[in-house]
Order: sequence, then structure tokens, then C-alpha cells
Amino acid sequence: MFTADFRPEPYWWEGVAPHTASDRGLPDKADVVVVGSGYTGLNAALQIARGGRDTLVLDAEQAGWGCSTRNGGQISTSIKPSLAELTKRYGPETGLAIRKEGPASLRWIGEFIREEELQCDFDVVGRYYAAHTPNHYEKLAREVAEKPVPGLETDAYMVPRSEQHRELASDLYHGGAVFPHHASLHPAKYHRGLLDRVLSAGAEIVDHCAVDGLERVAGGFVVRTGKGSVQAKKVVIATNGYTGPLTPWQRRRVIPIGSYVIATEPLPREVMDRLVPTNRNIVDTRKVVFYYRASPDRTRIVFGGRVSISETDPTVSAGKLRAHLVKLFPELHAVKVSHSWMGFVAYTFDELMHVGEDDGLHYAMGYCGSGVGLASYLGMRVGQQVLGLPEGKTPFSEIPFPTRPFYTGRPWFLAPSVLYYSMMDRMGF
Repeated sequence: MFTADFRPEPYWWEGVAPHTASDRGLPDKADVVVVGSGYTGLNAALQIARGGRDTLVLDAEQAGWGCSTRNGGQISTSIKPSLAELTKRYGPETGLAIRKEGPASLRWIGEFIREEELQCDFDVVGRYYAAHTPNHYEKLAREVAEKPVPGLETDAYMVPRSEQHRELASDLYHGGAVFPHHASLHPAKYHRGLLDRVLSAGAEIVDHCAVDGLERVAGGFVVRTGKGSVQAKKVVIATNGYTGPLTPWQRRRVIPIGSYVIATEPLPREVMDRLVPTNRNIVDTRKVVFYYRASPDRTRIVFGGRVSISETDPTVSAGKLRAHLVKLFPELHAVKVSHSWMGFVAYTFDELMHVGEDDGLHYAMGYCGSGVGLASYLGMRVGQQVLGLPEGKTPFSEIPFPTRPFYTGRPWFLAPSVLYYSMMDRMGF
């Protein structure tokens, strides 16, 4: 099943130089300390440093080690609750404002990458949303046919099953919908380019430096690490799926869920052109979804999803993902896996992202599987909020961040939930 040079690590790390850690010690103080060096933390740090504040970014691992270099590189407008559901929860004004943040994040990241000239294989390829059942197709068709609310236009269109091979060479699905404005990028190249911009802005990044304590003091915080302590006026928590005991209030509100990914060995160009002719991102309508795409150079298929009711080793998940890939594309029955990895995404109990501030402690997290665009966008907004800029306003700061009784950050309910939703998928619901 594995290639001779198989690696249990992200395909995206191939050829992308890691951040070289500074050998300098920690400074005694900083205006702002950012905890976490993923998309949220770096986009926040970029705004803060360019705003003239002395900025320090700390990470427990290598900079970018977490899901910012482990994701599928797909960028959508995904806000999971419908406008009707959000209107019911928060009223029409806030509901619409939340939904508009999805397309706003997509527009923003494209403009940001172009303006910063980040070389990260960014491309507006569109997304094919594949219907797992005939009922799912009909539901998609009804949604696409609805007259959109101004500001939420998608230009989506349906592809019937009889024409599905123009999108992907599989008969497993019952047609689907194309969302033409969705995009893709190379996650590790994007992270590295972003990191370079943060350093150029004057911020300092210290990795392998876990924060193990936050103490409120007059004028801010003392940030304690194994390498020493730093006094900061403000702190940004940008830990998302890796949120731990450092911030127990936030930890009780995010659900870390492992997402598993494989990359195939290189495939002939004619095979790739047949299997994924449009180069789109592909996601299906299952409750326990699969997501996949061609690699940016169109030599491999990068295929991800949740394939276990509990967390497992990537060498184990590789075989399960490969089995689903072959079910989708039977001609790949002999394909080998060159890379297999996993990362933690953060879900929330209300399926929404959240941004907040508590007397100088800022945070953004809970992207529910849409972190490439929304972590970047909301990280930027948090940076603006730290600077006190009015444009930092986002409706995600104006809604409650719910938890559940007895939940402390360890999702004991995840395995039965995954089992239940997997059963629903098998039954076609």
C-alpha cells in the first residue's frame, strides 16, 4: 500500500523550508504576545506589527506545525448554519451579517495573497459539491434555484449525474453543484510566505516555546514559558484545534477533531486529466465528509476525511482513506500512498467561528473545518481589534460562545457521534 519512500507526515512539507528558530532568548517584554503561529496567529501578528506594536509570536512546536500546514488547501465560503437558522437564533440583521462573512473571507484572502505577492499556488478553481444520494441532489438543486439574498450570490449551478464525468470520473455520486468562486492553495507555501511577511514587519517568532502560564498583572499579563517569562500589554490566543489547559474557558468551547489525509504516489497526466478534469476542490454531502483535490502540480490526489470513530495513527487511517479513494475511482486499485498525516480542527457547539476579547486577552477559533480562509480573515480582524481599529468589527464577536455542562475539552461524545453520523451516511440520509 505504501511507496518505498512513504512518509507519515504532510505532503505539503515537501520542498518547503521550515522556519529557522532564532537562537536569541525571549525579550523581557512586548506590546503583544501571540500564542500560536498558524494562520490565525500570523495574520493577527502581521496587522499588529505593521500597526507599530512590538509583537512576539510563541508556539509550542515548529512554527506552522499544526493544521495550518496539514489541511487540504481548500478555500470556501462555508458558514454551516443556514440564513434561516441564523435569523432564528440572532435576528435578521446579525444572521445576515454572519452569512456575509463567508464570501467576505474568500474575497479578502484572494486580494491579500495578490497584494502580498505570496507564491502559494493560489487558484480560483471552484468547488464541486457532490451529492451522496438522489435526495441530497434534489436538496442542492432547490438551494441553488432559490433567489439569493443580495450579498450572498454564489453563481452556483447544478451538474446532473449524466454529465458528472465532466467534473470527475466517478459514478459514485448522483450529480452535484459547482460553486465557481471557491479557491485552493498550497498550505505550507502560504504559511511560509505569511511567516516571512510577519518577520519582515518586525515581529519576532519563537517556536518550540510552549506557554504554560498566563498571569494577569497591572498593565497586562506575565506570559510564562519554559524559556522564561515575558510581560505583555495584550495577548492573542490563536490555538484553535490545539487549545489546551492554558486557556480553560476557551478549551471548554472548542471540540478538537482529527482530520486525516493521504497523498497518492505520482499518477500519469492522462489519468489525472480523466479523474479530475476541471481541477476543482471536491467535497461530498455526507455528514462525515470526504474532501479531495489534485495537488497543485496535478501529479497526485490529496484525499482527506474522517475514517475512524476515535483518533488513530496516520499509518492506520491511510488504508481506510485509500479504500474510499478506490471506491470512488476503481481504476486506482493499485495506487500507493506516499504520505499520510492528520491534524486537529476545532468545531464548536453552534457550528460557528468565534472572536472575543476579555480585558486584553483576545482570541479567534472554532473554524469548523473552514480554517484556511476564515482563520486567515478572522486572524486579520483580531489584529485590527488589538490595534483598536473600527474595521476590526465582526459579527463573530457579538454572539455567545456556548459550551455544554461537564465538557472540559475532552470530547468523550465524539466516537458515538461519528458512529451515528456514519450510519446515517450508509443509510442514505
